[in-house]
Amino acid sequence: MPTTLNSVWGATVQRKPKATALIEADSGTSWSRSELSAEADHWVQSLPLNMVDLKGQIVVFAEVNGVGWWRVFLGLISAGAVPTPLDPGESITVIQQAAQSIGAAYIWHDRKLQRVRSEHQRSRTRTLALLKLTSGSTGIPRAFRFTAAQMLADGRQICATMGITNHDLNLAVIPFGHSYGLGNLVMPLIDQGTPILCATSALPQTLGADCAKWKPTVFPAVPAILRILVASDLPKKSLASIRLIISAGAILPHSTAQAFHAKFQLPIHGFYGSSETGGICYDRTGEATLQARSVGPPLDGIILKFRRGNRFTVSSAAVTGRGRFSPADRGELNPDGELVLLGRTGRTVKIAGRRLDLGEVETALRELPGVREALVTAHPQRPDSLAAAVASDWEKLKLRSMIIARLPAWKVPARLIIMKTFPTTARGKIDTRAVLERISSV
Repeated sequence: MPTTLNSVWGATVQRKPKATALIEADSGTSWSRSELSAEADHWVQSLPLNMVDLKGQIVVFAEVNGVGWWRVFLGLISAGAVPTPLDPGESITVIQQAAQSIGAAYIWHDRKLQRVRSEHQRSRTRTLALLKLTSGSTGIPRAFRFTAAQMLADGRQICATMGITNHDLNLAVIPFGHSYGLGNLVMPLIDQGTPILCATSALPQTLGADCAKWKPTVFPAVPAILRILVASDLPKKSLASIRLIISAGAILPHSTAQAFHAKFQLPIHGFYGSSETGGICYDRTGEATLQARSVGPPLDGIILKFRRGNRFTVSSAAVTGRGRFSPADRGELNPDGELVLLGRTGRTVKIAGRRLDLGEVETALRELPGVREALVTAHPQRPDSLAAAVASDWEKLKLRSMIIARLPAWKVPARLIIMKTFPTTARGKIDTRAVLERISSV
């Protein structure tokens, strides 16, 4: 019999059934491992169909972090279904579109299990355990298929490299259903019983209160949340219980890492990965992140192979498909064995007959003092010109003078949009589409 997420969770529950598994900070309610399993059993029993009807079926759901998410997730894996989590708060239209695009049998929405279509095929892969969804250029998510072995390998590689054990308490602000949340929050609980504290919100004062009361030790975060904490009036002692802060999902400006370290006396550990591969690289000391040097060396169990054009392939037991995948990012290893990202493929434009990697200009802009984020694209109206949006507090004339001093004239964006902050998605990533629309609308 192949290993399943349900069988691994069952063994975790059996080892210490009374150990705390989940805490909801806003209500102050906690659930032990056995109590969380009972919640899932009750959820399955309440459904208007037999468990056999769910076996092998793809089910899409969108729940906020909390016991409700775990009821659905654990209930589905116990029934042998293939859970497919979407970001919380997605509209019914988006959920339905996603379900139809991947051939799902059911969606769970508004506390109801709804059939997507009257005729559907069950999964033909016995070992298929979960689908990850990531938004494509059309806005409709693409699905990546993962076995239980691949999902567990990702969680184990992360925990082994980061030193996360069942004695830690994970602070959950990032969505459980995102690849980052699945690897850093969900799999550690399933596999080794690492408990989770669901934060009341990402607002600094409530995060500080949650940390003071519940004493979480590990905080998987995203740059947007870390920037908010830096700008807040939270005292250093607010995060005193946390021993490990991780940043993933987007590039973390070194200015944010430096300001955070100065304010809270805690290093931020950069973490790089993708939906297709799970975790790839991790800054074990925090120095690489603080110095904007790299995204760190590969995780334990990860092998990187490089080829022409600075493309690279990620191989590990956690990678979807046959265990190998080439991200859209380009990169190289520095003398310390750390991965230095060099921009993404397919982001080359021609300016006055010369080829230019847009990522090169973005990197130069991010290195300017007072610049928190940057996005560069081809000018929407003027050929042979660039346009850029920058998150900064500088006035436009001052920022432009700094850019001119840093870049040759042909690389200086003709259109420059200054924003206080970039909008982000529910996953904490920059909402690239929204920023590009802002650039085009001026």
